[in-house]
Amino acid sequence: MSQAAERPRVEILTFGCRVNQYETQVMRERLAREFELASGDADLYLVSACTVTALAEKKARQAIRRLRREHPDAKVVLVGCLADAVAQGLTRVSDADLLGGNAWKGRVNELVSRALAGERGLAAAAEPVPLAEERAARDPSRARAFLKVQDGCDLRCTFCRTHQVRGPCRSKPIPAAVEEARRLVASGCPEIVVSGINLAAYRTEVGGLPDLVREFLRIEGLRRLRLGSINASGVTEGLIAAFADDRRACPHFHMPLQSGDDAVLRLMARSYTASSYVETAARVRRAIPDATFGADVIVGFPGEDDAAFGRTCSIVEEVGFANLHVFRYSPRKGTPATAFLRPVPEEAKRERASHLEELAAKVEERVRQAFVGSEETVLVEERKANRWRGYTRQYLDVHFAAAGAVGPGMEVPVKLAGTKEGHLEGVTDHRTRMR
Repeated sequence: MSQAAERPRVEILTFGCRVNQYETQVMRERLAREFELASGDADLYLVSACTVTALAEKKARQAIRRLRREHPDAKVVLVGCLADAVAQGLTRVSDADLLGGNAWKGRVNELVSRALAGERGLAAAAEPVPLAEERAARDPSRARAFLKVQDGCDLRCTFCRTHQVRGPCRSKPIPAAVEEARRLVASGCPEIVVSGINLAAYRTEVGGLPDLVREFLRIEGLRRLRLGSINASGVTEGLIAAFADDRRACPHFHMPLQSGDDAVLRLMARSYTASSYVETAARVRRAIPDATFGADVIVGFPGEDDAAFGRTCSIVEEVGFANLHVFRYSPRKGTPATAFLRPVPEEAKRERASHLEELAAKVEERVRQAFVGSEETVLVEERKANRWRGYTRQYLDVHFAAAGAVGPGMEVPVKLAGTKEGHLEGVTDHRTRMR
């Protein structure tokens, strides 16, 4: 038996945001030094899980129970935000052998070794690894790579646990972030997605997010740069200018909205008004006419009446989102909103969510139709149903056939000919130059 085969087998299951996905890649790199990374049968299952919504927790618990049932002899370790929530008494998870908060991700090998040695329960608090020391190599199975440049949140939105489980804001130094990006580009990564828990709060002694973006765009060989979710306050004139000046900066801005009603936004402790949000989107469009937008919306927050919900619907139509994520409000223990008066009945939440999803589908189709007839460069991600699939710079999903040599990671000029079932249909000439 080879030495590699003798090493314990570890599989990672990831639930949650882009930051979680980035951190999983960091953990994979560290685990590979001592353990065999598995897919399927393993000696230990490492579950990196989210606690932002009740649904996210439910999915993680279901996965842990399934692992326990299907692999009774294996160890199950919970790491990340959900484990931090357990440590703070905000929730409970009973089926994992060992639990470690987010700080343990930087010492994941030690956490896994402890579990394999039989340690159970909640691991003692650990010191987080400085962001400057975090590095993630490219995952060759993906066309884009997430690059975390910021962690933590100083906002205290009344519905959210993030500041409790992620701690205060901290930013990766610009030189460290740029060096990490250079390595990703050198490894052939076609697109980098700049990510953070509160990306709008990115600050260093030598500059903020616009400065970081411009430094990234100086990297030779970088083909695409995209932003992850960013609060509207972070979409400054400097950031807009940086994106307007370079076509490699993808003009899609996912700005969480949460509500289109000012009274509800105040109850949520959000830092903007509905009109300032709309104006931010308008400023982006004036500088970058083909920009698209995404957002998250919470329906059924305490105090939201039919009129407030109607104002949210109006903003969805006015901004014209290319993608919208609709969430029904779920009370989270430890957050101020659990004590708010005027809770919205569950039936009303379901009806509003259904109505908003239907409206969003119409608005999204309108956005797609506006691009029909244009030619856009598509970054190919996968082969699906005998067609290629990928995304434009504006984060529009495109399916197309190609007669030439096409493959994941290539950029292909595609004529957008129509829409179908939530995506754009395209055609391409195999003689057209591809990257």
